[in-house]
Amino acid sequence: MRERSPLCPLPPSPLRLVRWRTPDANKYRALFRRVGEPWLWYSRLLMDESRLLSIIHDPAVEVYAVEDRAGVEVGFLELDFRRERATELSYFGLVPELAGQAHGRWLMAHALQLAWRSGTERVWLHTCTLDHPKALGFYRAQGFTPVSRTLETFPDPRALGVLPEDAAPQIPYLATSRR
Repeated sequence: MRERSPLCPLPPSPLRLVRWRTPDANKYRALFRRVGEPWLWYSRLLMDESRLLSIIHDPAVEVYAVEDRAGVEVGFLELDFRRERATELSYFGLVPELAGQAHGRWLMAHALQLAWRSGTERVWLHTCTLDHPKALGFYRAQGFTPVSRTLETFPDPRALGVLPEDAAPQIPYLATSRR
């Protein structure tokens, strides 16, 4: 996204966004797992604690939890301002139970308001085929434009024991059964 979209009113939602100024590594990983397990997110689960904290405690990285009315974390947003004049939407997601209820539009509206600060010339993100099947269409509808495609391979985190074998059932798991 190279231009800020016109400001629109925030879609209504019973959720609220809460800034985590210095997130606890375990609490961060627990929410990361709750949101990302269905999509095989695992990078931050394997990262050693000092490396993780160096990112999420960096003053140029902002982490926000999405809370429901009871104060339960049901999603999160991570914005990375470490590149000059650019904001990376590093992580963006809600727990699967909230899919299809327009909460994603609410969260993206917040993300874009926060990302487009003075001096920002580009807001960008990565998505992949493991993401929600509607993710790319959603990002395009929010004003993002695809700029490149890359082939990336990695070991299945279920085979590594990082995520349970029943995680992401929509993605085939071809490991040999353990006996």
